[in-house]
Amino acid sequence: MSLHTRKLFAASLFLASAAFASAVVVTRAASWDPALAARYLDSRQQEWFAWRQAQSADGPCVSCHTGMPYLLARPALRTLLKEDTPTMYEAGLRARLTSHAGEKPKGALQGVETIMAALFLSEREAQRSTFSQLWALQQTDGPLKGGWQWYNANLDPWETPPQFRYGAALAALAIGSAPKEIRDTPDAQQRIRALTEFLNDELPSRPLHVRLAVLWASTRLASILDASAKRAIVADVLRAQQADGGWTIASLGPWAEHPSAPPAVEGGGSNSYATAFTTYVLLQTRDRDVKAATSRGLDWLRTHQDKSTGAWPARSMNKTYPAGSMEEKFLQDAATAFAAAALAYR
Repeated sequence: MSLHTRKLFAASLFLASAAFASAVVVTRAASWDPALAARYLDSRQQEWFAWRQAQSADGPCVSCHTGMPYLLARPALRTLLKEDTPTMYEAGLRARLTSHAGEKPKGALQGVETIMAALFLSEREAQRSTFSQLWALQQTDGPLKGGWQWYNANLDPWETPPQFRYGAALAALAIGSAPKEIRDTPDAQQRIRALTEFLNDELPSRPLHVRLAVLWASTRLASILDASAKRAIVADVLRAQQADGGWTIASLGPWAEHPSAPPAVEGGGSNSYATAFTTYVLLQTRDRDVKAATSRGLDWLRTHQDKSTGAWPARSMNKTYPAGSMEEKFLQDAATAFAAAALAYR
């Protein structure tokens, strides 16, 4: 083969390799449908806004399963889809959080709603009022000292006593995202120290779901975790990753016993919610050591979207709900929102 022929052959081989690599990138990018995911999430909000059990005089509550993940995912999807304005459901949920900001009425959801308001409201006046109430509701003694009263309905993965620290981690995330004028006062710093003690109390023995939430919060409020605690959480997360790149729901436990749960939930392989939440949190860390694991998690998510509904299928951990009921898809709502937020992450 002449030198000229070898050069032509090498050039052709390079172009073919480049074309193949480009095709792989395009295929990966196209292997999930963000518009379909957005459509699913919007349709679920439409149902949520109409569901009587979610209603109040100020609009529907911002739930851990359907509202909060939606407010995380939908802005990321909007950017990806080049949409100009927030959806009516984003506006409605934020309006609910804004109503009575800083003076949420007493009740089972008072602490939850205050934390959600602190997490998502950006208007300075609303923030000041909300954080004033957040500090007022922080527990100063007892088993929740440094944390907040969270909602207990004996429903995993968010509403059981072990998950009260999940709620406190969301509060830490809100505090870390707040303007310096709110979090850097002497009073706020004292309260952050109390929160840090609460979150670190017996942390290695907490459910991995809680530890992931604390890791997530540390990406905004670094002081709540030291370097060794972060490494320990990451190591446990990486050990739990399955051969297919996902995570099982069991690996994020331990969980409460739920005799009425669908049988397939207890065994099974990688789970949409577990994989979506874990991958999303790992992305937030921007840690080079988790890059390969995160990439595998994203690959799993790309290939597990339901092409007909746009959702990432997931079944309740707690009960077998009637087909077509609102509750049947709560875990799927969260799985879909965290999956979309992870895949749209920049």
